[in-house]
Amino acid sequence: MKIVIVPSGFKECLGSEEVASAMERGVRRFDPFVDMEVIPMIDGGEGFAKTITHLKNGELIYKEATGPVGQKILSHFGVFVENGKRTAVIEMAAVAGLKLVPRDQRNPLRTTTYGVGELILATLDLGVDRILIGCGDSGTSDGGAGMAQALGVQFLDKQHRSIPINGGKDLLKVDSLNLAKLDKRLQTVAIDVACNWQNILCGENGVARVFGPQKGATPLQVEKLSAALEHYAALIQESVGVEVGSLPGSGASGGLGAGLIAFTGATLHPRFNIIMDYINIEEKIFTADIVFTAEGSLDFQTPNGKIPAEVARIAKKNNIPVIAITGTIGKGANLNYRAGIDAYSSIIQKPTTLEKAMKKAPKWIEESTECVLRQVAIGLGIGERKLLREGMNQK
Repeated sequence: MKIVIVPSGFKECLGSEEVASAMERGVRRFDPFVDMEVIPMIDGGEGFAKTITHLKNGELIYKEATGPVGQKILSHFGVFVENGKRTAVIEMAAVAGLKLVPRDQRNPLRTTTYGVGELILATLDLGVDRILIGCGDSGTSDGGAGMAQALGVQFLDKQHRSIPINGGKDLLKVDSLNLAKLDKRLQTVAIDVACNWQNILCGENGVARVFGPQKGATPLQVEKLSAALEHYAALIQESVGVEVGSLPGSGASGGLGAGLIAFTGATLHPRFNIIMDYINIEEKIFTADIVFTAEGSLDFQTPNGKIPAEVARIAKKNNIPVIAITGTIGKGANLNYRAGIDAYSSIIQKPTTLEKAMKKAPKWIEESTECVLRQVAIGLGIGERKLLREGMNQK
């Protein structure tokens, strides 16, 4: 049996490489000699910069930048050279991710992407030819306004005074934009963004209403944030001439996608599509008899471009069965059957605390992978015995 493991990370808990290692240990516990291929995957969120940079034999560069609640943190980005071109890889989660927002400060009206802009400036200082930005696992909802300020955009009130944007709440104070000081080097660099193509900035399905509660917003804050982002979209259309409110991907990472389109001229891509340009997994999946994938929470959002569903989509081209190992099973998880995931199993087998689950996750992932494989082996044994009986009856 050939097994291919293609997991994503468990948000705020384990990176994709750590999840992959735990699953690999589980397979080896079942059979130390099984034929196996392990491909840690990233979707633009945590681990994106490190994984791409490592695969491309590049250099990881550490830099102090502004975190999501305004504190200085040590962040990073990667740089690699390919075909004579220097590419920088920025992971917004490494400077504005949810993991960096203390639980008692989770209010998307008060978190900023300013640090994302600082990292972009740092890559421009290195003279790169291209920037690849991963949008995922964000802790912000400022529409990329903080990033824009770091790049030189001025947000003006009715008295034409420049005002700081320290979160989505401040967007309602803005009367106009001034792009005169926007860094001109952005015009000479190609910027590609890996994002969730389903996320849009405004409307009933806008990022404030869909993801605001996950980032700590109350119902009242959700409505305030939604109004702020609607106002922000109107300002962008007036100043830049681009209608970002309903563009695919505009709502990625709390609207950072919209800010990247408006102020950096970036091109947004469905995250799995652009990542496949760097990590070729299709040929390896096609060699499998069974594919294992993983995600921190399997729910109704998983089929919308997340790694397990995209892995299943590829596997189904060759009718290869797919099993997902997950931290939790959420609302609408059964929709993943239609997305091509044949079975899924949670690593949590009894009531526990979040803290304990996160601490025990590597061990539980390992045990769950072994357990599921033993169940697969039972099914294979039943099938073999049935074929044997049918053969004997024919004789």
